[in-house]
Amino acid sequence: MNANCKTWIIPRAEETPDWNAVPELEVSEVLWLPDCGIRAFGRFCYSAESLHVRLRAVEENIRAEYTAPLSRVCEDSCLEFFFMPEKDDRYFNFEINPNGCPYVGFGLSRQDRVVLYRRDAKQLFAIRTQKTPDGWEAAYRLPLSFLRLFWPDFSFTGSLRANVYKCGEKTAREHYLSWNPCSSETPDFHRPADFGVMTFA
Repeated sequence: MNANCKTWIIPRAEETPDWNAVPELEVSEVLWLPDCGIRAFGRFCYSAESLHVRLRAVEENIRAEYTAPLSRVCEDSCLEFFFMPEKDDRYFNFEINPNGCPYVGFGLSRQDRVVLYRRDAKQLFAIRTQKTPDGWEAAYRLPLSFLRLFWPDFSFTGSLRANVYKCGEKTAREHYLSWNPCSSETPDFHRPADFGVMTFA
């Protein structure tokens, strides 16, 4: 685990969260390229049935080309949440662009993982995206029933190892940001050693 590991508390909330009451973390680590002024933030909470995620970007030149399943949304303006239980070596990467097009993978590493396709993804995850005065945001939920398909004993207790990212490989200004610092010399978000710790309150 990264020696500069950050920590965060995920509070309990209602099934429809009051996001104004949920603390916001800053995705403030500018990585690999000069700072181009783009910023990102995240809010996380959980209810009895779901882990709720709301991410937002401060970004002027938004790229939103992809709409088809399994598209490389990391080439668009993209917000990403990678996470895993503390006692498991497999992690999810949940990536989303301003069109609400998700890219979801699960496995041990970039090379050893499966990409998941759900015809009902937007309904299952309740994906919502919108433009904002200074950028865009995305909100979705990760149902407990879905997470238990991969981790049968999963519950909203203990901690997750996780990181939050902002990128845009083919945007007007290529950029990479993270919540917890990344130690690789070249762009690579698929590094659980660089995840921080998020604890369920």
